Amino acid sequence: MEAKKTSQSKTIMTDLVLPPDTNYHGTIFGGNVMAYVDKVASIVAMRHSRAMVVTASSDSLDFISPIKTGEAICLEGFITYTRKTSMEVYVKVEAEDLLTGEKRLTGTSYLTFVALDENGKPTTVPPIIPESEEEQWHYEGAIERFEQRKKRRDARKERQNQKGE
Repeated sequence: MEAKKTSQSKTIMTDLVLPPDTNYHGTIFGGNVMAYVDKVASIVAMRHSRAMVVTASSDSLDFISPIKTGEAICLEGFITYTRKTSMEVYVKVEAEDLLTGEKRLTGTSYLTFVALDENGKPTTVPPIIPESEEEQWHYEGAIERFEQRKKRRDARKERQNQKGE
């Protein structure tokens, strides 16, 4: 299977934060940000694999600063690494003051998706070719993040097995 460049699946989404999207502090609900992140990451994974995908894990969503009513929420996602049937996706969330053009980082997240064939079974995905320094940095750290996920899954399985005894 031929490798694909990161730019071939990179996805950018922007939306305006309105009062119904916010809490009593006038900042966007965290759950709304999570939904945006999952949506953008899903599009990235589908563009890369050209297959249906499911979210296998979300490592974290680190909230760095709030996004206020009237600001734009800007999300950028790209594939950071692939295995046989899975893809790690990085999503960066920024706020933009639409009057000044000032942007600030408000969140980051890594998610893992599995590509599915027409029968709902995992299917092979193309390798990724990182292009920028940022993409290369995420690519180089992917194996360590994969190992951390595996340890977390194994520990959870072990706890479940101990409870079942």
